Amino acid sequence: RMSSFPKLSGKASANPLGFTLQQTMLRIKDPKVTVPFYEKNFGFQLLHKYDFPQWNFSLYFLGIPKPGSEPLPKPGTKASEDALWSMKYWSCLELTHNYGSENDPDFKVNNGNVETHRGFGHIAVMTPDVYKACEELEANGCDFQKKPNEGRMKGLAFVKDPDGYWIEVITRSPESE
Repeated sequence: RMSSFPKLSGKASANPLGFTLQQTMLRIKDPKVTVPFYEKNFGFQLLHKYDFPQWNFSLYFLGIPKPGSEPLPKPGTKASEDALWSMKYWSCLELTHNYGSENDPDFKVNNGNVETHRGFGHIAVMTPDVYKACEELEANGCDFQKKPNEGRMKGLAFVKDPDGYWIEVITRSPESE
């Protein structure tokens, strides 16, 4: 019944069940390459990891801490698991690694941006200065799909991660955390 839903500004909430974005999952070839890539280049931190050897895969949960947030619990602890599911820190990037893919020279994930399998597009990160960030990413050896001054849309970039997923780099509003 609409009358029992939470109200915002006198109107029924567009989100009566209180949904928040918790994670986006990407399949990866090699966590020893991809996890450090996100940590070094984009400030992500590993919050928690699950291993499922009986099913031959592991999950790595990464995110970018909010400014002023509490120090992160040590990954792999009960405290980090509680933090992951309480979401006091961030929305997560879940990296799924199927065992053995790192040893297969022909293995490639379907990143959603290759014909004829276009679908998933990209994740996005915000930064105060796209141009400065992209200079540093380029100095770190990152591969670009599009640099800030290329193409018709200026002032944003797309960086490729080790599996070819696109990461859009956009300018953060001064009012944003």
